[in-house]
Amino acid sequence: MNYETIKQLKDSDFKRLTGIQRSTFEQMLAVIKKGLRNFGRPSKLSRADQLLMTLMYWREYRTEFHIAQSYGVSEATICRTNRKVEDVLVAFATSIHIVIDFQRVLS
Repeated sequence: MNYETIKQLKDSDFKRLTGIQRSTFEQMLAVIKKGLRNFGRPSKLSRADQLLMTLMYWREYRTEFHIAQSYGVSEATICRTNRKVEDVLVAFATSIHIVIDFQRVLS
């Protein structure tokens, strides 16, 4: 399953599949596109597929082996990609909380 196959789903089905609303997915995708650098050989997976794969891991808690078989990549790729996506999302969430806390202090 890749993002191209599920982006046609109704919003309710998209949420049932991914666990998040489409708008949240788009916001997370924008953060990942901004936060992940391109270097070395181009990835076999699009940024949207990388996010979808991470959500699949979180929501379904499928093994890296099963996800790797679904996407045609190695388990190591799944592990590295999950870590990178998680790191970018956590760093963004942390920076948002710092800004919000700073704004509270100023007000």
